[in-house]
Amino acid sequence: MNQINEEYIEDYIRSLLPSSNGILKDLEKYALDYHVPIVQPEVAQLLKVLLKIKKPNSILEIGTAIGYSAIIMAENTSPNCKITSIERRRDMVEKAIENIGKTPFKDRITILEGEAEEVLLNLNDKYDFIFLDAAKGQYMEFFNRCINLLDRDGIIVSDNVLYKGMVATDKLVVRRKKTIVKRLRKYLQYINEIQGYTSCVIPIGDGLAITYKEE
Repeated sequence: MNQINEEYIEDYIRSLLPSSNGILKDLEKYALDYHVPIVQPEVAQLLKVLLKIKKPNSILEIGTAIGYSAIIMAENTSPNCKITSIERRRDMVEKAIENIGKTPFKDRITILEGEAEEVLLNLNDKYDFIFLDAAKGQYMEFFNRCINLLDRDGIIVSDNVLYKGMVATDKLVVRRKKTIVKRLRKYLQYINEIQGYTSCVIPIGDGLAITYKEE
């Protein structure tokens, strides 16, 4: 539980979701066994709905991990949709390539290794859907680099923005997380005030922000 919703609400929502199978089920078990963070079930379900509504042709993901969310996004988009995912850790890159190689999507998903803030500077393509799920304290920097890569009517989805509830109340903040919490609060304030964009914060999973580019 992330202190975002009451446990009974979280449990009920998850009870409504269809069970994963195949590679996704395997990756969920791997993530649980090896303590690898992946998107939570209700967040994954919202991603699926957003992708089916938006029907993107090009997706950028920051934070590949073991490739779980990239595979989910590939499963819920057209065969013409290309996905580019950035990951800084070599072990995660290798694991993600291995996992994606077991799916029909290996030709649609490209993994770029490196620090996201550096890789983003070298990207020239435009994307109509961007998923932020990397270092939470750097979301502001990621966002400001991503908006130049985002097409008009594009969407940026930012995961973990309520950070175990700490962002919403000082009562939950632990000392070693103060800097991340402060930066996330600033980030959420920023994306809700920036001209030309409309954002909302949704209290599911660990908190999700959705930002729509109007211009």
